[in-house]
Amino acid sequence: MKKLKYKLITSIVLAIALLSTSVHAQTPRWSEQKANEWYAQQPWLVGSNYIPKSAINELEMWQESTFDPAQIDKELGWAEAMGMNTMRVFLHDLLWQQDAPGFRKRIDQFLTIASRHHIRPLLVLFDSCWDPLPQLGPQHAPTPGVHNSGWVQSPGAKALADPSQYPRLKEYVQGVVGAFAKDDRILGWDVWNEPGSDQTSNYPKTELNNKDKVARVAALLPQAFEWAREMKPMQPLTSGVYEVDTAKDENALEEIERIQVRESDIITFHNYSWPEDFKSEVVWLRRFHRPVICTEYMARSVGSTFDTVLPIAKQEHVGAINWGFVAGKTQTYYPWESWEHPYIKNQPPVWFHEVLHSDGKPYRQAEVDLIRQLTAKP
Repeated sequence: MKKLKYKLITSIVLAIALLSTSVHAQTPRWSEQKANEWYAQQPWLVGSNYIPKSAINELEMWQESTFDPAQIDKELGWAEAMGMNTMRVFLHDLLWQQDAPGFRKRIDQFLTIASRHHIRPLLVLFDSCWDPLPQLGPQHAPTPGVHNSGWVQSPGAKALADPSQYPRLKEYVQGVVGAFAKDDRILGWDVWNEPGSDQTSNYPKTELNNKDKVARVAALLPQAFEWAREMKPMQPLTSGVYEVDTAKDENALEEIERIQVRESDIITFHNYSWPEDFKSEVVWLRRFHRPVICTEYMARSVGSTFDTVLPIAKQEHVGAINWGFVAGKTQTYYPWESWEHPYIKNQPPVWFHEVLHSDGKPYRQAEVDLIRQLTAKP
């Protein structure tokens, strides 16, 4: 009886939380005109998803004991030298809970470094990918031979499943966005990376049942947009669609995809497929009459390369932010399938992600030359 009563109370609390988060945003998103006028003022946006080589995940990048401004300065200098002008950088809600003033100070320090190198980052607030049980403090060492073995979700599964923690998540979003809402050093806010992404294959014991996860994220995502909008940021908000079926029209989008498209000021997307697929998705996304930026691409062994995709992005005036910059603890130069067979004895025949070795030497000089050539100012 007690167990039944507990389940009933839990269901009622969740229902109230989902009802409160499903209300359509009261603060309007940017008009198409405002979004396109903003984009017209930007250079062609080219960069990487960035984390320093010394960090395995967002927590290790930003916590006081492991924050490494000297390394960040060196690596962003390498990015500037090849013509990059933006970086997509992940934050985490637990960092705000742990030390809000210190986290805010370190973000400001990062922005100062990035600005010195003429780089304006796109900051990511939430993320549904990889380990569902993030923990503050020292992070574990990388699993040998495995792609992204330490990346963590934000919010984690426990917080996502607990509506009583949603006010804390709101404080995080509004605290970070509010602190930098008028800061021109920031390009924009990526509210949620791959919301509802299913991680049960890699984390079967700790990932939420995916149907529950999708339902909870679908309820929380529009509220996260509204929390950010209430701070009236001068920068645009977005959340990138991924795995969109371009053979169908927008009415066939999944619920989370519809929320992403409906709430985003600018349209962002992920595409790790062949160049012809990349171009067809760009054409498909043009129907929303807003600027289009690809915030994840470039996985060499599955057909997405700088050589083939970046010229298309420039021709279409689509921003291009590849996954991975410097080889380090994330080990995303290993392919996704390294989770099934780690590369211990032998290295993969070709790097999956990453542009540079840990010492700054290009993995492939021709790629760096191409980026520099395509981003060169007339």
